[in-house]
Amino acid sequence: MAETPATPHLFADMLARVHAICAALAKEGNWPEDIDFSRVVVEPPRETSHGDMATNAAMVLAKEAKNKPRELAEKIAARLSADPLVTRVDVAGPGFINLTLKPEAWADALRTVLSEGEAYGRSTPRGGARVNVEYVSANPTGPMHVGHCRGAVFGDALSNLLAFGGHDVTREYYINDAGAQVDVLGRSAFLRYREALGETISIPEGLYPGDYLKPVGQALAAEYGDRLRTMSEAEWLPIARDEAIAMMMEMIKGDLAALNIHHDVFFSERSLVSGGSNKVAETIDFLRERGDVYEGRLPPPKGAPVEDWEDREQLLFRATAYGDDVDRPLIKSDGSYTYFASDIANHKSKFDRGFADLIDVFGADHGGYIKRMQAAVKAVTAGQAVLDVKIVQLVKLLRNGEPVKMSKRSGDFVTLREVVDEVGRDAVRFMMLYRKNDAVLDFDLAKVIEQSRDNPVFYVQYGHARGYSIFRNAREVVPDLPVRPEESAARLANLAKAPVERLTDSAELSLLKQLALYPRTVESAAASHEPHRIAFYLYDLASEFHALWTKGRDLPYLRFIIPDDAGLTMARLAMVQGVVSVLASGLAILGVHAPDEMR
Repeated sequence: MAETPATPHLFADMLARVHAICAALAKEGNWPEDIDFSRVVVEPPRETSHGDMATNAAMVLAKEAKNKPRELAEKIAARLSADPLVTRVDVAGPGFINLTLKPEAWADALRTVLSEGEAYGRSTPRGGARVNVEYVSANPTGPMHVGHCRGAVFGDALSNLLAFGGHDVTREYYINDAGAQVDVLGRSAFLRYREALGETISIPEGLYPGDYLKPVGQALAAEYGDRLRTMSEAEWLPIARDEAIAMMMEMIKGDLAALNIHHDVFFSERSLVSGGSNKVAETIDFLRERGDVYEGRLPPPKGAPVEDWEDREQLLFRATAYGDDVDRPLIKSDGSYTYFASDIANHKSKFDRGFADLIDVFGADHGGYIKRMQAAVKAVTAGQAVLDVKIVQLVKLLRNGEPVKMSKRSGDFVTLREVVDEVGRDAVRFMMLYRKNDAVLDFDLAKVIEQSRDNPVFYVQYGHARGYSIFRNAREVVPDLPVRPEESAARLANLAKAPVERLTDSAELSLLKQLALYPRTVESAAASHEPHRIAFYLYDLASEFHALWTKGRDLPYLRFIIPDDAGLTMARLAMVQGVVSVLASGLAILGVHAPDEMR
């Protein structure tokens, strides 16, 4: 990991100054000693006309200060007016405080970008801050489809974001290799095995019809010849099932690798009840000792039917004691465990492995599962672990606005690999993140490869490539400027001495303000577990950069390269370097390539 930045970033620095003023006022006014300053924020105002920064300090502290918010705001504003970074302070509405900073503050912010390089925006490693992110966790019954793709990209980008924010992240895939669906997989593979031996087969309703199981049948035929046909189902099913699961998981790992997604842990559901121990039973016993399971009967569900409801006396988890709407069954009428029972054991396993910060990425159809899982985590960890569940909504796959037909290979869906092969990894990853995870996403295969501003991934990558084009052209004025990507460290050192205080045009200052916002964007995105904020930020930064470049075409004095003014050229190249560095950093968090040329 890169070294930790030595100086606070501009928004964090101003927040510290506001905290210091509030602490001084608290001491003078005998405020309560346990006052919570963490509620105070410094952020960009909603309207740029309101200034550069805004703080809610007076709004959230007025009660403890026994002042009206506006009165407290006036006291804070009076002290902020004396701050050497501040040129203007305004109190707005009921007590918001808007700040306008001096231009040199933004020049100093650019110097921070140049001095920190790839560490800019990165947080200090947090000792012991271990986070487990479980994502994808698709049933190993076939290739990944477009719906899995969005969850995979989201989980991977979130993991990158948390790691950049200083957390020790473990990326986990929970293999659903127990239960009825893998028996269906085994029977489907056995049909393909018979086909590989020369039989003519028909695939009945309820089995998996995709051609992707043909290689499994061929592998079984190569290893066992016709011996499986002489066995009973009880004998051949585990063989066919295990071979199919193994080959499907290799296929899934290959699909994920096409998106540059690699998990640290693949945790098998079957491992919970194999290897000489039964973790599910142990977890139920653990809950029983705490009084969290009981024998009871659930009332009939109101409205829509509930999948796991049965009208009988059964073993129930007391989920309502932990915030759920209803208690939950743990054992089915046939004596097998419910999926929920295994999921509880899975999450207890994570806690036992040292994770108290848990994140699950669920598909759109699992929204009703959130409360019960959070209740379970509270129960099995005695409230010591926190589970955040992020729902990833559906993807509507289009081509020029029309729905895409299903895949021949999979039988009933378009595979992840087909989409990546058609439009490329970068387009898939960026566009899967260019909408909040809980909103339905329209993914148009034609639109995501357009070379236009309307295609966000192109527009952001083009911003990075344009920066390198400017560096190459600048060699006419600055002959010794290192321009290749691998020379970034030397270029940073070269530009660190540039007279960036000469960047005073409103368009230049607007771009510098965007650069200064990056660390706060990273921090807030990591805290809220929302990597789409990075994608949005990058598009805004690229827009500011492209707008300044376009302005320079019409106004020669704003061009990045001024042949008769090497000092101003160096200052503007330093600004371009700041843009290039931040675009590359943000794209890396999203798992997207930052090109130095667009081909």
